[in-house]
Amino acid sequence: MNQIDAEIIAIGSELLVGGRSDSNSLFLADELGKIGIAVRFKSVVGDERQDIVTAIHTAVKRAHVIIMTGGLGPTVDDCTREAVAYATGHRLGRRKDALAGMTTRLAQWGRTPSTAQLRQALIPSGATVLKNPVGSAPGFCLTWKKTLIVSLPGVPREMEEMMRQEVLPVLRAASESSGRPQRAPIVRQVFHTFGLPEADIDAKLKGLIPSRAPVDLGLLASPMGVLVSLTTKANQFAPEKNRDLLQKLADDVRSRLGDWLFAEGRETMEEIVGRELIKRRLMLAVAESCTGGLIGHRLTQVAGSSAYVDRGAVCYSNRAKTEMLGVSAELIAQKGAVSMEVAAAMARGIRERANVSVGLSVTGIAGPGGGTETKPVGLVYVGLDDGTDQPIAREFRFHGDRNVIKQRSSQAALDLLRRWLLSKAVK
Repeated sequence: MNQIDAEIIAIGSELLVGGRSDSNSLFLADELGKIGIAVRFKSVVGDERQDIVTAIHTAVKRAHVIIMTGGLGPTVDDCTREAVAYATGHRLGRRKDALAGMTTRLAQWGRTPSTAQLRQALIPSGATVLKNPVGSAPGFCLTWKKTLIVSLPGVPREMEEMMRQEVLPVLRAASESSGRPQRAPIVRQVFHTFGLPEADIDAKLKGLIPSRAPVDLGLLASPMGVLVSLTTKANQFAPEKNRDLLQKLADDVRSRLGDWLFAEGRETMEEIVGRELIKRRLMLAVAESCTGGLIGHRLTQVAGSSAYVDRGAVCYSNRAKTEMLGVSAELIAQKGAVSMEVAAAMARGIRERANVSVGLSVTGIAGPGGGTETKPVGLVYVGLDDGTDQPIAREFRFHGDRNVIKQRSSQAALDLLRRWLLSKAVK
């Protein structure tokens, strides 16, 4: 191997039993790619010392850099320090700089280190202590068998800041002094779509990547839509060539996907909708049934959302739809609470009561029970009312468990709002 390759080891039994997903590895791969270091392997290991040792011994045979996350806390199952020490033959010892950093941080929170927390100051001999600018657990790095081993906390915010401030400068210096050919940065461009299944997105992008082009196309389906990625391969081509090719392909992706493409990079649907509402100086009110407040939660997660979100109402029962929104009991009895007509009436009701520019509603059957042959689980209606004689109502049929259907319903409602906003001229 001529260039620097990396392996990520995510540590934590909760990552193996479904308690939590590993989002840290995505961040690490992006940051490493920016300095031309390709992640070739990733391992997920539980909180067992010997398993971590085995993972280290395997990784050191095939990677120049190992980034480990997790297992640096004060509890008995946090054994990454011990595993690294045992695997590399470096004795654990309490380090003054690690203890000082941890003590200072805890003092800022009005706390003193407990006996268990003092374990966090134990660092393998010969290792460099990595400061934690936002948390109490220090990290460390050491070189063993010509491989740089970096150990970071598993808490995403702490890991991200330590990676940026402490680790990347070390890696840049190591890359420059290695004598290995320097790679162009690995650049990843991400596009977010909603409304088309993965197979249809794949068909639209067929033939996008020219033969032997140093770019990989990726598709990833989720309840929020299909993510499309373009990633430059690790190579020694000039960065300018990679950048120009990626830009050309990105323009082609935008052209092929059209209105199905709602965001790029790290932007979310709720951020896009908020920006468009602000541009048009519109206020929004939301009436939710099957989503139970999820749409309102997502919208108000965005800083500054008070500029365009007036209110939200969770109208779960038929009585609530009638009392809070003015939906007639006769309409519900005739068409059913889950119907296009009731969705439109809900949107109109919340808009009129809030006296705002636009009302958005959702009603459906999230399951697992409550469905019938004519109205199955996953049937969802979204309504939008802007005070004109042309209210909008759309039908959707989603699959998945209750949580997935709620997520997809919220995304469908926001996407309908997005499309409606884009059809309106900016004031």
